Amino acid sequence: MNFTGTLIGALIGFFLLHGPIGAVIGGMLGFMFDAGRNRRAATPAAGGFIGPLYAILGAVAKADGRVSPQEIAVAERLMGRMNLNPEQRRDAIEAFNVGKSAEFNVTRSIEQLRNWVGSRRDHAFPVLDVVIETVLAEGSPSNEKMAILRQVAFALRVSDMELMALMAMKGYAWNHAGGRSSGQYQGRQGGYAPHRVPEGPDPYAILGIGRDVDDRAVKRAYRKLISDNHPDRLGDLPDDMRRRAESRASEINAAYERIKTERGFK
Repeated sequence: MNFTGTLIGALIGFFLLHGPIGAVIGGMLGFMFDAGRNRRAATPAAGGFIGPLYAILGAVAKADGRVSPQEIAVAERLMGRMNLNPEQRRDAIEAFNVGKSAEFNVTRSIEQLRNWVGSRRDHAFPVLDVVIETVLAEGSPSNEKMAILRQVAFALRVSDMELMALMAMKGYAWNHAGGRSSGQYQGRQGGYAPHRVPEGPDPYAILGIGRDVDDRAVKRAYRKLISDNHPDRLGDLPDDMRRRAESRASEINAAYERIKTERGFK
């Protein structure tokens, strides 16, 4: 956080009121100015995510060697649901085509997306949700697609457990790629891959916790998730991403209510 305003305010207050009390008053006013300025600086610019996001979607689509009709349909559907204007749509298509080219390096676009999100975790989750939709366009994703998804998640400061929870909301659970499921996700190097769960999402997976945790840990996980995914914080994101956040918040609430009912606590 930049405290330039605080220091200047303190100096001005000191000289105007001739003493430390003036410095305190001036410093407080300057701090309020700094806080407002830093909040504005932390808010992502409207539409600034479109280019890097669609380049990443193109890279995800091409990761397994070919871009399928399902993946193109997902990209087109996203443009419509985001209500992109003609200029934004052209930018999105151009970025998608660049992203799916053989020589494209996805790292730069991920860095741009991370810079756009900044410290706004409430923006990271709906953006990551869009990437997940493309990753799952053809069903169970390839290792190459999952590698890009994990790279995006890591850049946006979304943990493996949080990524697992996002996938669980879409009906996927983590399973060892080469053997029986242990019921636990082992991290980036653990050889685990998502698979569709026909019986629906596990409420514990949605909250990113194991079934053996105590009630206090359940409540703590719920409070953190609902805070990170609250749709009222999203500001200028498109309506589609706001709806994603609302749906995710509903899933989190439903999972928490199921666990409360099972365990019998309030």
